[in-house]
Order: sequence, then structure tokens, then C-alpha cells
Amino acid sequence: MENVYPMKYNFEFDDKLKVCFIGAGGHSFRNVYPTFQYAPVDLAAICDVDGERAAAYARQFGARASYTDYREMLEKEKPDAVFIVTAYHPDGRVQATDIALDALKAGVHVWMEKPTAASAAEVRQLMQASQEHNRFVMTGLKKVFFPAIAKVKEIISSPEFGTPSSIYVRYPQSMPELSRRADLRNLTGLLDHIYHPGAVLHYLMGKIGTMSYQREPFSGGSVTTFRFLSGAVGTLHMTAGSSVSSPLERVEVIGGGCNVVADNGVKVTYYRKASLPPYGRAASYLVDDQAAPLHWEPEFSLGQLYNKNIFYLGYVPEVLHFCESVLAGKPPRKGTLEDSLEIVKLFEAYRCTPEGETAVINES
Repeated sequence: MENVYPMKYNFEFDDKLKVCFIGAGGHSFRNVYPTFQYAPVDLAAICDVDGERAAAYARQFGARASYTDYREMLEKEKPDAVFIVTAYHPDGRVQATDIALDALKAGVHVWMEKPTAASAAEVRQLMQASQEHNRFVMTGLKKVFFPAIAKVKEIISSPEFGTPSSIYVRYPQSMPELSRRADLRNLTGLLDHIYHPGAVLHYLMGKIGTMSYQREPFSGGSVTTFRFLSGAVGTLHMTAGSSVSSPLERVEVIGGGCNVVADNGVKVTYYRKASLPPYGRAASYLVDDQAAPLHWEPEFSLGQLYNKNIFYLGYVPEVLHFCESVLAGKPPRKGTLEDSLEIVKLFEAYRCTPEGETAVINES
């Protein structure tokens, strides 16, 4: 497992990245800026179109300067890397896509919050710019940095689990009817959130070959079936209409006589290979200790770092992965543009494919 312990605090790092931050919104205030307490980051400057907010964030998080023009900031500060957490253009496109292209041209590594872009063509444009300017781009695909999902990946990659044969992902998301999906402005909700289950599906099972879905007209929920290039199959249940007081997410992967479940993003249960007792003769449901299920879930009583949501929701692990990759001169292994490309291919399939028809995401 990555970045488990012992964790370092910011002041304990000998080598740090000079970093600038573009965006001063509520999400970044809660979830991204606070990660810098545990990362090798020297926050030089913050930029936002609202100058007062940029200055307030600079005071709050210890940046030495604030700007309202990110191009001016990049020119004057010459950072090693930039963090981008912004919103959408009026036409529904992702603001961060264009900003990331400018940052790459300025010779700066990029960490950007999802969504990376609204089209596969734009992701490929970022891939080309990243290669041309020899700078890394990483997207904050936090789900694949959840300790729970990272544990699922570790389990399904073990020889004893066998070949992952099927997956079920539950995620509370609606989708407008097909006639409204041509206008990107109607799809910012789906675009913003498909990166979460899409990242989990790709990380755990690899590339999707084909997909087909059915949508219900009451809340906009849907059920999608997948065939992965590996031959495995899967289901994405987008549970629009479910109660917000219920656990929101569930992931289950089936292997060869084994299965593993991640519930609500924090609870992991590994059902190991066991022998079925004689039917009609078994007096106990308890299996041998060597085959008993393994279960992990956090306690929330101690003042441990893992009890902070920026840890169990993957924010600190993803920021650390980016910083460590840049400092080592090695491209990130997770949250890559290749990962984002596969997710946006899925988004485009939802955007264009009628219910019941099969869309080809990748040729086998």
C-alpha cells in the first residue's frame, strides 16, 4: 500500500516543489489546499479571477503572493508545478483544459482536478502538449487513491484471487435523456461525476471493449453492462433517486472462488476461497479460520491522519503521488492522461449512444 506510514509533515521535507495554485473555490479550500500540510510543496502564489478571494486564500494557506491573471503568475513565479481547480466555460467545456495547455507551454508540470476535458480530442491534445514540452499532467482521480480501492486492487492482483471475471459498481448519478445530451451544458453533472466510477472501472478491470445501457425515466438512473478487453464483464448501476442518507457507493469484484467488496468507500471485505460443507449436513456456518473473510474498516475515535477525509478520500495520496513523481522525474502511474482518455471515451459513449444499442469503446 502506498503512503501508509509514517507520514511526513510539510516542514519535514528536505526537497520541495515550488507550486502555484489556480482557483480559490470551496472544493479546493476544503479538500486540496489542506493536503499541502503533508506534501513536499512550497506554495508560492495563488490565482483567482476574484482578487480578494485569491488574497484571502494566500493569507490562509501561506502563499507569498496572489494574482488575478494566471499567465502573469506563471511568467513571474516560474513554478515547478501548478495545481488547477476551476469550473466550466459557458458552453460546458472544462476551463482547466485550456489552462493546463498554457501551463505546459510555460514549461510547468500540471496537477488538475477532474474532469480533465470534455472530449477525447482534447485529452489527446493534452497528451501531445505534455510530450512536446516534456512535462507531466496528472488528474485528481481520487477514487483510485482511496485506501479501500487501492486494497481491492492489491487483492484482485494476487495469485490466490484468480482472474477478475466480473465487477459491479454502484454510484448515485443521473443522466439526462438522449435528446438533451447534444448540448454539453446539460451534461456538466454527468461529466463531473463519470470520472469517479469510470476511474474505478478502468483501474480495476482495464480497458472497456463494449458497453450498453438502459435508463429509467423517473430519476435519470441507469444500468450499464460492459465487456472488458480482458474478457471480463461488468455492471455500472447509476442509482439516481436513492436516499442521500444511505451509503452511496459499492464496488464488488469476483475472481476464481473469491470476491472482494468495498462499501461506502471505506469498508473492505475479502471473501477468500472456501470449501462448501456437505449440503444438508453442515451444523455450523463458520468456515475454517484460514478461509474466513477478512474485513477492514476505520475507527473514528483516535486523532489519526487516516480519520481525516483528505486521507480516506484519496486527496493526500494523489497529491503526494504527483509531487513524488515530479521530484523523481518519473511520470505518474495513476491519474494519467491515458486513464482520463479511457474515462472520457465512456462519457462520449453515453453522450451519443441510444439506450439498448452497443457502443464500441475499444477494439479488441
